[in-house]
Amino acid sequence: MRTLVFGKTGQVATELARVLPGARFLGRNEADLTDPAACAALVAGTDADVIINAAAYTAVDQAESDAATAQVVNADAPGAMARAAAARGLPFLHVSTDYVFDGTGSAPWTEDDPTGPTGVYGATKFDGERQVAAAGGPHVILRTAWVFSSHGKNFVKTMLRLGRERPLLKVVSDQHGGPTPAADIARTLAQIARAFADGRGTSGVFHYAGAPVTCWSDFASAIFDAANLPVRPDVAPIATSEYPTPARRPLNSALDCRKIARVYGIVQPDWRAGLNDVLKELETAQ
Repeated sequence: MRTLVFGKTGQVATELARVLPGARFLGRNEADLTDPAACAALVAGTDADVIINAAAYTAVDQAESDAATAQVVNADAPGAMARAAAARGLPFLHVSTDYVFDGTGSAPWTEDDPTGPTGVYGATKFDGERQVAAAGGPHVILRTAWVFSSHGKNFVKTMLRLGRERPLLKVVSDQHGGPTPAADIARTLAQIARAFADGRGTSGVFHYAGAPVTCWSDFASAIFDAANLPVRPDVAPIATSEYPTPARRPLNSALDCRKIARVYGIVQPDWRAGLNDVLKELETAQ
């Protein structure tokens, strides 16, 4: 299976390089997502069997003041790539987010629930979904949440850094979701890509996130319980209102993942196992 991946240094793309070592990865110097036409041309000229878009504008707060760039990177470029893929009958796999929902309620979001993004990041990611689906070719939109790994910027690495600097950390406790190891997202994308390459792919929107559902403060506590720190910092739960940010965070990011299990046989990963793997990698890196 020949695979073309947009993204090279992000969390998911880095993990994809491990599970798809023969794939071609396009970084910013080769594929500038602020130039949708150029990205579409790369798809039009590829010899790949499957296209994966693992690149995105993920600076949630910055997007509030840089909406134009977020729109091009998260929506217009994926749309252009998906249309080019559709013209050639190539499957297009696109990573999306829980931010397409408004974050209300307590039940895990299903793929059929009404969307309602509350900020620029979520709105542009949802427009990207809309454009990918409208392209009309074989495609999968994979919504995920709370991604972490041993590389890039993520909650686990931030907590470990702050935990070494401070004896007490105040962490939000009223936002709930499923932390998701980037390694598991990569394996899922690879499995779906192989299904399409073998003629067994099913198009549509699918949810994939870690289990069990937790909150940020409990996730932080789990990180410190499992990490090898000289002194374990204390975690003080706080409300979202006590930690204001430019972009509104969803209170409910839990995703119902039964559809992907039913269609592809892919079950939710236990994020605690993934956390242990990431901590081992970080110890090796240190």
